[in-house]
Amino acid sequence: MHRRSTIPALLAGGVILAMTVTACSGSSSEDPAVVSGGTFVQAISADPGDLNPMQAIDFSTFEVINMAYEALIYIDPEGELQPWLAESWESTGSEVTFTLKDGITCADGSPFTAETAAANIAYNVDAENATFYYGSQVTDGMTAAADGNTLTVTSATNNPFLVENIGTILMVCDKGLADIPSLSDSTDGTGLFPLTASEPGTTYSFTKRADYTWGPGDVSSDTEGLPDDVELRVLSDESTMANLLLSKEVNAAVITGPERSRLDGSGLEYTGVRNPVGEIMFNERSDRPTSDPLVREALVTALDRDEVGPVIAGGEALPSQSLVVRNPLLCVPDEPSWTLPDTSLERAGELLDEAGWTLGSDGLRSKDGQPLSVKFIYDAPTATHAPAAELVSETWQELGVTVELSANDGAAWSEQLYSTYDWDSGWVQVAPGGPAVLSLFFAGATPDQGGLNFGWVDNPEYNALVAEAAQASPEDACGLYLEAEAELINRFDIFPLADNILPTYYNGATFDQPNFIMPTTIRMVG
Repeated sequence: MHRRSTIPALLAGGVILAMTVTACSGSSSEDPAVVSGGTFVQAISADPGDLNPMQAIDFSTFEVINMAYEALIYIDPEGELQPWLAESWESTGSEVTFTLKDGITCADGSPFTAETAAANIAYNVDAENATFYYGSQVTDGMTAAADGNTLTVTSATNNPFLVENIGTILMVCDKGLADIPSLSDSTDGTGLFPLTASEPGTTYSFTKRADYTWGPGDVSSDTEGLPDDVELRVLSDESTMANLLLSKEVNAAVITGPERSRLDGSGLEYTGVRNPVGEIMFNERSDRPTSDPLVREALVTALDRDEVGPVIAGGEALPSQSLVVRNPLLCVPDEPSWTLPDTSLERAGELLDEAGWTLGSDGLRSKDGQPLSVKFIYDAPTATHAPAAELVSETWQELGVTVELSANDGAAWSEQLYSTYDWDSGWVQVAPGGPAVLSLFFAGATPDQGGLNFGWVDNPEYNALVAEAAQASPEDACGLYLEAEAELINRFDIFPLADNILPTYYNGATFDQPNFIMPTTIRMVG
């Protein structure tokens, strides 16, 4: 069974299963009493950088902008599509019509209309704007028209997931659309909590609106239990986060390292989403050794997944099921569509020999007088990345590979992936909600052309299957996308070593987290 959604009128036909897990540690049998007001404080591990929602790709950026911007539809933790800015929708394979709710306003009090929504679609459809949504959720030839409170989006070709693709685009208000640069350090959306102050690298503050009435499930500004303010603090040290969680100075934080045992022992609970923490990606530029598929195959064949997996996953490794891991979980199979190679250091050496990298008397491999040197990058704030990278380095050194480990902060990720291209492999994860978004990172333009294909992947079989799937019927699209996904694994463009559940611990508040914390679901508890 493939998890996907086909939406005739208002009903979700098909199955979308959200991989959201709640672990109950010492939980009460009774729901805690909610208390309105106060400040909800969430720790985030990295600064979000540019806040433009149409350019956002980083996890930390989405955590911030998710507070202030909204979409036409909301996908809840169970994968069900719910009304949000739109109260209803009707769709065919090439056209969707959304009916917007009455009385929606932006944070500055100006109206949000169907014309505003149409302008958002038009901006994203323009290739020159190079938005995150272009090429995946919106495509060339799409048009958007407003008539009263209805928005009609027409695709030039059949689009198997038109409702989800258009319905989940974060909407910007008219003022922001007229001044795109202003969105880099401020917000202009319809959200319950607009950004009111920020200290980049330190704190992002949001204040509840008094005129909000259109939230999913009829949430309004007067809903009991909502905080008056939301504060997102940039904290990279998990010990600090854990201490603040236990004292209720912080209400929510992702904790992946050894501090988890202390939080579990104190009775704190967590919720989480599936996380491709063990994804290994490669730089396939022609000047890098990992441009050779034999080298890529050798490097991953050498790795013992049973040894490295538990380390990178914090002791809770899960076999990867799909490269799609976030809501709405389009085209996620019950079993993976690929087969990973058996671990064999001997076979890995043979592959490097075949690729021309010969082992010298010094125990190091070289070709044409150049050593086989691999720069492996990983995320500095993630507690499990460094020890797992050390294991990878030790294994590859046994093969005669010279390994340079490089710990990245937010600035370094941007520089290496999109500017200098100075990396070969690493713990590099993408976490899309559907295969069309996934294709941006593997079939799209390379960074020198303004695209997101930072691995410089050119996989003809994958590209052809993605192009075919994008125009297929909903019944056929998932099968083609799964074939495409397998091609990425078969060519070792990406290697899903292990997944885990990314746990968000909470104290003094509850919330839903379909992908990121949903602001309208935050409830303060006494």
